[in-house]
Amino acid sequence: MQRNYTRVKLACYTTNISMSIIGNLSPVLFLTFRHLYGISYSLLGLLVLVNFCTQLAVDLLFSFFSHKINIPFAVKITPILTIVGLLIYAICPFFLTGKYVYIAILIGTVIFSASSGLSEVLISPVIAAIPSKNPERSMSMLHSIYAWGVVAVILISTAFLFFVGQKYWQWLALGFILVPAIAALLFFTSKLPKLETPERASNVVTLMKKKELWLCVLAIFLGGASECTMAQWCSAYLEQALGISKVWGDIFGVAMFAAMLGLGRTLYAKIGKHVEVVLLAGSAGAASCYLGTALFGIPVLGLIACALTGFCVSMLWPGSLVVASKRIPTGGVFIYAMMAAGGDLGASVGPQLIGVITDVVQESAWGLNFAQTLGMGADQLGMKIGMLVGMLFPLIGTFVFLHIFRTRKKYEPKLLQKEGNA
Repeated sequence: MQRNYTRVKLACYTTNISMSIIGNLSPVLFLTFRHLYGISYSLLGLLVLVNFCTQLAVDLLFSFFSHKINIPFAVKITPILTIVGLLIYAICPFFLTGKYVYIAILIGTVIFSASSGLSEVLISPVIAAIPSKNPERSMSMLHSIYAWGVVAVILISTAFLFFVGQKYWQWLALGFILVPAIAALLFFTSKLPKLETPERASNVVTLMKKKELWLCVLAIFLGGASECTMAQWCSAYLEQALGISKVWGDIFGVAMFAAMLGLGRTLYAKIGKHVEVVLLAGSAGAASCYLGTALFGIPVLGLIACALTGFCVSMLWPGSLVVASKRIPTGGVFIYAMMAAGGDLGASVGPQLIGVITDVVQESAWGLNFAQTLGMGADQLGMKIGMLVGMLFPLIGTFVFLHIFRTRKKYEPKLLQKEGNA
């Protein structure tokens, strides 16, 4: 039995690495798609929007109808969906041309994004159900492994595109199928721990009226936007706006962003406390990093600002979940579903907004004239203005987390009472 649980745990970790692939493969390939197929920045940003909106839809649907779903089967089918999505994403461009290439990439994105949404809902409960002397350590490892998976995806993708060539990107996507294939094999050859099927929440209407719920949803919306906007556009921004080669930009910018993200979460799991203080400081720090990324003209400083953003935003998403558990301790599965939906919505809106703004600036007459006045290209100016707009998410978040910090003591007795009753 212990062997099976060990195998299941490895399957869950591998599935989280698959989420790293799903969330970061397209952004790494943004400029490859633009160069090979002439896809606009708005359509590139739409891939990210579709990714997270699909996850959002799965979060909401699964939270309300999970009592009608065979959960063990859903867990085991999750990596299969990833494989199918990646196959369509990678194979169809071999046979299609023009706009149909983008349509195929979009369809593949929808399918593997649904898999990512299922992973977000199901994998944490599986880990929580596994008997463990230190369940918090297992859960912390699950959350941090995503960031370390991003590092691996960036490094592998960068090396492949540099040494093999951008026109062979499909083989990179096909190679990544090995990860969900391993997860599927582990799941289907293991016995899952007993999972409690979430029941329909009887007090949903009451919970929906709580101001604390919407405050926490707003917090994770801003946190998700702050994290994913930089994560999704960092590669293209460093190359287009700062003139850094893709290899060095991905390695020292994108990969370092992910490494700092993982480092922040790992450190908090080991020594962290006072989550409200961490959220406030992280949001303010992220706003400063966005500002520096947009304004720095020295490439090295831009790289550093991008990387430090990862450390600053590392706890905004998971920390918001901690705050929600403190303020609404009886919310159960519904609260976590709402928080996941809020985070995914932020992760959808932020990157798409940057793509739209970049296109508007570079295609407008005033943008071209202003860029010439500043001695830069329209692409550069568009991305810099996009980053300045992206700064608004952590900046607004700073005020939200300041309110959370100021009202934190009001909710501590509830947490203590809950722990005492337990």
